[in-house]
Amino acid sequence: MTAQQPVALLGAPGSPYTRKMVAVLRYRRIPYRLFYRGREPADYPKAKVPLLPTFFLPDAEGTLQAVTDSTPLIQRFDAEYPERRIRPENPVIAFLDALIEDYGDEWLTKAMFHYRWAHARDAEFAGRLLPTWGPAPLDEDTLPAMAKMISDRQISRLRYVGSNPETGPVIEASYVRLLDALEQHLARHPFLLGGAPGAGDFALYGQLTQLAGVDPTPLAIAQDRGPRIMGWIGMLEDLSGLEPGPMFDPADLPPTLMALLAEMGRVYPPLLLANAQAIAAGAQSLETVIDGQAWSQQAFPYQAKCLKWLREERAALSDADRTKADSVLGGTGWTALFG
Repeated sequence: MTAQQPVALLGAPGSPYTRKMVAVLRYRRIPYRLFYRGREPADYPKAKVPLLPTFFLPDAEGTLQAVTDSTPLIQRFDAEYPERRIRPENPVIAFLDALIEDYGDEWLTKAMFHYRWAHARDAEFAGRLLPTWGPAPLDEDTLPAMAKMISDRQISRLRYVGSNPETGPVIEASYVRLLDALEQHLARHPFLLGGAPGAGDFALYGQLTQLAGVDPTPLAIAQDRGPRIMGWIGMLEDLSGLEPGPMFDPADLPPTLMALLAEMGRVYPPLLLANAQAIAAGAQSLETVIDGQAWSQQAFPYQAKCLKWLREERAALSDADRTKADSVLGGTGWTALFG
């Protein structure tokens, strides 16, 4: 694979992970071809689990494979395209970036899915909008049926992300606090970790394209609380013209970043720990306390893998860098994952 060969992917504008990865490709200046579902070449391989985006990439023997997980994809592109890598060079900052990315991909997506499908007005809007994000026009005889089919399917999946009447207030309060902390940070810094975007920026961006760009209820909240965030989302859509600046020094991190890490550590680590315990015990569901409130949801094997990967990344740090990272994260809630 070379920079002259466009990367092929299957995606949709309503998929936050598609938006995340397309923004990554634009920033990396990696040419790409984006197909909408059903429009990819017939001889392309099918993903084992049909998730968006699906990339079509050669394996070591040159055979095209369907690949879906955004985090290892970013790592792969960093290895194969040396210019404008996403992951920070400093190991401590790279570790913080990994934590932020995982929060965006696995916790903030709860807010995206919750607001879209747990609120009647938002669900009705999304049901009619999502089918139109494709190459084929839909007449008034077709759109209502497709809207109902998509809405019924997605609402039934709320349990997978942990959205229910008990957890809904926790999710919504977390979203508002994140907006407030991110707005304060963006008043002083262009990106989460300094003068260049990391994987965490793109992870938050992907979810926020929907929360603060599409769905009526969370969009109204963002418009009221986060004008800088709204501008930031628009900017991250295409950073191909950006000349990146230096990342933060881990010995001199700004208070606004620490506030963001503390907000993320307030809600996400307790879920990761409880989920991992449930998966290890073979339980189908979990119960824990998040932000002082009861939380229950279906256990999710993938998030047990996320915890394992984060622990492996911390373990791979040198002793000195691990000590620095633990010092940075002290008091944020994140260190509970590594005790």
